[in-house]
Amino acid sequence: MRTRLAIKIDAMLERYFPERRLFLRSDTDTRFIRLRPLTQLVAFAGSSIIVGWSIVATSILVMDSIGSGNFREQAKRDQQTFQLRLNEISVERDARSAEAVAAQNRFNAALDQISAMQSQLLASEVRRRELETGIEVIQSTLRRTMTQRDDARLALANAKAKADGTALASGDAALNTSGVSTLALALAETAKERDEVFAQAQTALLEAEEMELELKLLEERNDQIFSQLEDAMTVSVEPLERMFEAAGVSTNSLLKEVRRGYSGQGGPSLPISISTSGGIESADSIRANALLNQLDRLNTYRIATEIVPLAEPVKGSYRFTSGFGMRWGRMHKGADFAGPHGTSIYTTADGVVSHAGWQSGYGRLIKIKHANGIETRYAHLAKIRVKVGQRVSRGELIGDMGSSGRSTGTHLHYEIRVNGNAVNPMKFIKAARDVF
Repeated sequence: MRTRLAIKIDAMLERYFPERRLFLRSDTDTRFIRLRPLTQLVAFAGSSIIVGWSIVATSILVMDSIGSGNFREQAKRDQQTFQLRLNEISVERDARSAEAVAAQNRFNAALDQISAMQSQLLASEVRRRELETGIEVIQSTLRRTMTQRDDARLALANAKAKADGTALASGDAALNTSGVSTLALALAETAKERDEVFAQAQTALLEAEEMELELKLLEERNDQIFSQLEDAMTVSVEPLERMFEAAGVSTNSLLKEVRRGYSGQGGPSLPISISTSGGIESADSIRANALLNQLDRLNTYRIATEIVPLAEPVKGSYRFTSGFGMRWGRMHKGADFAGPHGTSIYTTADGVVSHAGWQSGYGRLIKIKHANGIETRYAHLAKIRVKVGQRVSRGELIGDMGSSGRSTGTHLHYEIRVNGNAVNPMKFIKAARDVF
């Protein structure tokens, strides 16, 4: 039975929802369903809710579709922009590689020129010493000639004195005549010798003046060679020092490490210093020794460029996908280079392989120890081509790029560690690009 509340509600809704009957007719019977105002209200409310929900849902779907389209277009535009940027970076990298090759050629040409200048300098030094020795010989000969001339003059004066006084006072005229004749012959020979000595002295003086002029020209030439060598040393050494400092490597400790490994001194064409044989060191000797020290420093830096990881581990086409630093809340201790599966991986400096095998997270991993406490790591490899204890040179093939270990795709994870601490490997690569 209906309650009084339902009856009151029906009476209130009668104005808006009058009672209706829904007839259902069959072949044999006719029935109807009474739709009271409250029932109609509930049905209307339910239908309104369904229709409203349909409209809202449709609007949400349409807006989501429009927004997804915009996001996709934006993503495509970002991808195209990123691809263009990568292409520009690849072109710039190729240009830098060409510049590095040209710089290396210029560097080798400068070394050849320095070696040639050094040979000229040493030859000039030998020639200068020979000239100094020749001048000393000429001076001693001139002094000896002047002494002989003075002795001849003294003998002539004594002979004249004897001829004028002592010989006439003796009274032996014949003997005096014979003595005078002999003395005249001796005086003539002495005068002739004197003239010859005087001519030799004049010739020696002329030769001495010529040698002094030649010595001055040689000194000017030596000064020019010294200046060129000093300029070449400045241009060659300072960029290398700045390169190692930019990479965070101590140049003093690096040079000590290199000299310990390459302890041989000098060679057939490269003396480590010019000896003064215990005498006073000249200005030229000081400049020559300073240049030789600079040349030794340059040669040591040249060796250091081979044993410090300054090269790139990937020579083919690649994408730089991740750098050194925090990534997804964790420290990324290297740089990632993505490329095709099997891309060749090369060592970036001379060293010794300390690990070549599987390591958790890294996958197939190669560790190479270098000088000055530096270690490089090459991770996620598909194949390892070296063994533990093997000595490798810069640019030598050591493995193939892969996706072993904890990796989301084919790439090389490249690390540089100094005394066990990970550093940004791009500092080394960028520092080398600025020089080579």
